Amino acid sequence: MATYRALVTNDDGIDSFFLRHLVEALLPHFTVSVAAPKTEQSWIGRAISRHSDIHVEENMDIFPKGVKAWSLTGTPSDCVNIALGHLLSSPPDIVLSGINLGYNTTEILILSSGTIAGAIEGTLWGIPSIAFSQAIPNALYSEISENKGQTDEGFNSVIQASAKKAAQLALETIQQPPNKGTVLNVNFPDTMNAETGIERTQPAKIHLGSLYKEVKKDCFRFQYSEGKRLCANSQSDRDVLSRGNVSVSELNFSQIGRPQ
Repeated sequence: MATYRALVTNDDGIDSFFLRHLVEALLPHFTVSVAAPKTEQSWIGRAISRHSDIHVEENMDIFPKGVKAWSLTGTPSDCVNIALGHLLSSPPDIVLSGINLGYNTTEILILSSGTIAGAIEGTLWGIPSIAFSQAIPNALYSEISENKGQTDEGFNSVIQASAKKAAQLALETIQQPPNKGTVLNVNFPDTMNAETGIERTQPAKIHLGSLYKEVKKDCFRFQYSEGKRLCANSQSDRDVLSRGNVSVSELNFSQIGRPQ
């Protein structure tokens, strides 16, 4: 029987299979509501739709019976804000964002991530919030991304293990919530299984440099760069993922705006 209530969002869109895996893993212990973008909203950070109307549609048929779900023509921050302010009859016990297609490590990716922004919106309402992201091998990333997170049998076991661990971490976070204003940023390794360990981490220091290539004169297009490592830290999120463990970083926003 479900004990807690979870609001779930993401930035890959409501049709992401990684989102479905998370919802299914939560159901034994949670009453789940989903408010997610109608289309992909990656790399959008904490953008708010200031100059456009946001339309809401019910999408109950995507998820198992009993899951209330809405798609919104807005950003992850829009989705959580509208859900908490208008769609839900009572506040959830936790806000969960993900599972993202690809990791969200290092300062620059954290600040750019729509997935993490969805969790930040939750913590700004005083609700414990977690962002979940899944590392994907480079050789598989394009195919998995194009297929909205649908994978072959081999990697499917990885994302299922990540989803089960996400549900466990959600329960533990409700029972022992972090300080107000703190978001947990969780990254799962691409070798995830039931025995995978968890390590507390800090975001790696990376300089990405230019994220664009010139495709013709005065015209540029996004092109991801792995960047350059600025300093060594064996407890960085990148290092822990490379060791094959789950990275959990606490992102503390509680001091922003606080009088000294």
